[in-house]
Amino acid sequence: MKIQHLHPWDLSPTEAVRLQRQLQLLIETEDRFDKVKLVAGVDVGFEDSGKITKAAMATLEFPSLIQVEQAIFRAPTSFPYIPGLLSFREIPAVLGAMEKLDRLPDLILCDGQGIAHPRRFGLACHLGLLTDIPSLGVAKSRLIGSHDELALDKGCWVPLTDGEEEIGAVLRTRNGVKPLYISSGHRICLESAISMVLACTTRYRLPETTRTAHRLASMK
Repeated sequence: MKIQHLHPWDLSPTEAVRLQRQLQLLIETEDRFDKVKLVAGVDVGFEDSGKITKAAMATLEFPSLIQVEQAIFRAPTSFPYIPGLLSFREIPAVLGAMEKLDRLPDLILCDGQGIAHPRRFGLACHLGLLTDIPSLGVAKSRLIGSHDELALDKGCWVPLTDGEEEIGAVLRTRNGVKPLYISSGHRICLESAISMVLACTTRYRLPETTRTAHRLASMK
């Protein structure tokens, strides 16, 4: 895997915020990928009272969603928990998990935010930029933005906005359950991100990609 070594990781929170603003200028929110044959889900858990970061990645064939590979990587946690800066806490371990894969995915679905972020640079943006792999955010909760009321049917969605800017979508992936917050990460537009999430979702709230990764990250 070719990783873009764009910055060091031993940064202060103030330096991390400054770096996010710089790197955000490199993010592309248009489709820049060919046919997707392999998708991946990423999730991160913590062990030993947060001292150990445990990153999990699951790759699935697309569109069959048959799991073909998984990887887990543990590393000492080196950055504090600060909303809006989670990528600096989690991505070093995620990259370790990715390096254990035999085949890299064509698209990554991250358990976290893409541009639906105060500085438009969530975990999915950061990971996509570093790996040069199209990525999108599939978050279980809202970090920023507002939206209109959402219908209860699967597949319904409304824009997530911050002021006058559309930063993502609030998507119902199962009838009557809580929605997910979808946003572009890197090299994918919002409409394609929504379509890919729905295509990866079966009978659960979470798409099979991040659902599988979440199970791996939560295992003892």
